[in-house]
Amino acid sequence: MMANTTSAKKATRKIARKTEINKSRRTLLRNSIRRVEEAIATGDRNAAVAAMKEAEPVIMRASQRKVVHKNAASRKVSRLTHGIAKLGK
Repeated sequence: MMANTTSAKKATRKIARKTEINKSRRTLLRNSIRRVEEAIATGDRNAAVAAMKEAEPVIMRASQRKVVHKNAASRKVSRLTHGIAKLGK
C-alpha cells in the first residue's frame, strides 16, 4: 500500500533509513558471533576468548539499539561463554 499523507511518507523514509542501519548492525553482530563459534569449534581457547572479548560489546550494543531482544543477547553471551568454559576442561 502506498503512503498517502505527508507524515506517512516521512515515516516510510525514516523506516528505510533505520532498516539500512539495522542491517549493517545485524551483519556485524552475526559476524562477531560466528568468529567466536568458529574458534570454539576448532578448540582454540585463546582465540575463542579473544573473539569473545570483541563480540560481547557488539552483542550487548545490538540489544541496546533494539536490533535483538535483550534476553536473546544475554542468552547468546551466556551460551558462548559456556562453550568457552568447556574448552578449559
